[in-house]
Amino acid sequence: MKKNNKIDKLKVLKFILITMLALIFLFVLIFGLGGYNYYNKSISQIPLSEKVQQVQSDKNFVKYEDLSPDLINATIAVEDHRFREHGSIDIIALGRAIFSNIKASAAVEGGSTITQQVAKNLYFMSDIYNRDRKIAELILSYHLEKNYSKEEIFELYVNTIYYGNGYYGIKAAANGYFNKDPKDLTLSESTLLAGVPNAPSVYAPTVNMELCKSRQSKVINSMVKYKYISQDQANDIVLGANFKE
Repeated sequence: MKKNNKIDKLKVLKFILITMLALIFLFVLIFGLGGYNYYNKSISQIPLSEKVQQVQSDKNFVKYEDLSPDLINATIAVEDHRFREHGSIDIIALGRAIFSNIKASAAVEGGSTITQQVAKNLYFMSDIYNRDRKIAELILSYHLEKNYSKEEIFELYVNTIYYGNGYYGIKAAANGYFNKDPKDLTLSESTLLAGVPNAPSVYAPTVNMELCKSRQSKVINSMVKYKYISQDQANDIVLGANFKE
């Protein structure tokens, strides 16, 4: 009798497991298909290679080697500190973001990688955010990581991101805010600019300098945390970077 009960329990567990796997597969099939169709529709209009070429051929495009190392490090530290290690999705950051958002019962933390932001900037900036678009971004991010180096992806990021005050791309931002080329940006200027794309309408120095400085402090703290700079270097950084309108 005990043996039969044990067999019955195993059968029930097996049935539950198979049912759960079937439901998960069905969920992925239904929702993933919508995102894949969204992705296909986007790249059918302009293939990824052609879209990237359009960005790279712009007269204001700045190559990786022509960027200030401080700007590169500041941006990676605050936006995606595992950028050089993960693929198109940072599972650790995504899991942490989901946990934080559930705990706060609100969207307080994002899990997007720099690559995902590039995907959005290339194809989906004017689209309404929804589940299908997010899945399409993930698929496109996979193809970006597969076909382009980390340096090329970072180039695309800083050349397509919005830095506030009408400045799209790092060349316009460096010249507009500091009258400099991107390669000549100081550590102070780099930490200020790296903080702006998170919310340009809030953190741009022309909008609210105090909030700009607060965001810059977060960038600096991230650089210390991930060992891009020492605490002594951080202490010497001028908040606001002596910006003058």
